[in-house]
Amino acid sequence: MAENKTFNVAVVGATGAVGEKIIKLLEEKDFPINEIKLLSSKRSAGNKLVFKDKEIIVEEATDDSFKGIDIALFSAGGSVSKRFAPSAVKHGAVVVDNTSAFRMDENVPLVVPEVNEEDIASHQGIIANPNCSTIQMVAALKPLQDKFGLKRVIVSTYQAVSGAGTQANNELAEQSQQFLNGEEMQAEILPVKGDEKHYPIAFNALPQIDVFQENGYTFEEMKMINETKKIMHEPDLSVAATCVRLPFFTSHAESVYVELDQKGLSVQDVWNELEKANGVVLEDNPSTQTYPTPLSAANKEEVFVGRVRKDLDYENGFHMWVVSDNLMKGAAWNTIQIAESLIKNNWLKN
Repeated sequence: MAENKTFNVAVVGATGAVGEKIIKLLEEKDFPINEIKLLSSKRSAGNKLVFKDKEIIVEEATDDSFKGIDIALFSAGGSVSKRFAPSAVKHGAVVVDNTSAFRMDENVPLVVPEVNEEDIASHQGIIANPNCSTIQMVAALKPLQDKFGLKRVIVSTYQAVSGAGTQANNELAEQSQQFLNGEEMQAEILPVKGDEKHYPIAFNALPQIDVFQENGYTFEEMKMINETKKIMHEPDLSVAATCVRLPFFTSHAESVYVELDQKGLSVQDVWNELEKANGVVLEDNPSTQTYPTPLSAANKEEVFVGRVRKDLDYENGFHMWVVSDNLMKGAAWNTIQIAESLIKNNWLKN
């Protein structure tokens, strides 16, 4: 980072689960902040949060909130980003947006720093943070792409309810207690908040995350498909996804099948590349039942990979198990990494 230089930072969505993680990481990483501004909706404005032992009043986000701001970290929903990100850019800030609002905009880089950090340099004021489930998968795929080449990716996800927000967490807790009490479980949030039909998530599995598209895939699945191709600069890569919500609070897990270009590879060859990969931790030893789990990955910054094995029928096919904290690497930490890269590489000007 630029030596001794500090920056004015705004966090939009400061009272949300991801916003709070961002604020905590800014403090823990000793991000070079001159002043920090915490912004939210009108409903949450007036709340008080603590940053470096200083109490800060959360303000309502307006078009004028970004005067004098260098970096604006958005995590308050796509409609908020669409409404205020252009205002932030107009005032000279660089926006790192954690929603889907700009991810597929051809003029907006979609970035996982371990995968395509160099794309940040082309920003025009806005940089998009990918979907949480996409982030962990491409982090695990990148070293294999670089060394062996990719032909095809098929992923099935096992996603925590925190990906649907705090209300979904509360719903899981309440339904679990209702089930244990022998009561009827009340479902109002999942699989899609605001939809008219809901299913209990406690002791259940919901093969729907976000709304269905005309092709039968959900929006979450299409995000993984399209974002993976954009981040990895492979528009013709074959990618398919099935996204499932499971009844745990933190971390997403994924079963990833990948077909590589290079032939004659072993599990050890794949292990070697994963062990060297930045931000990836290999936890894979069948003899000791060693592999990552959602609980073991919680509150950690890395992407964890285990259960690497060759497909029994296709020579170039490999299966692996990928786990990461969806609120950390899948959201807040990736956002901070992008901001750090902006400063380190002098890419702040929009």
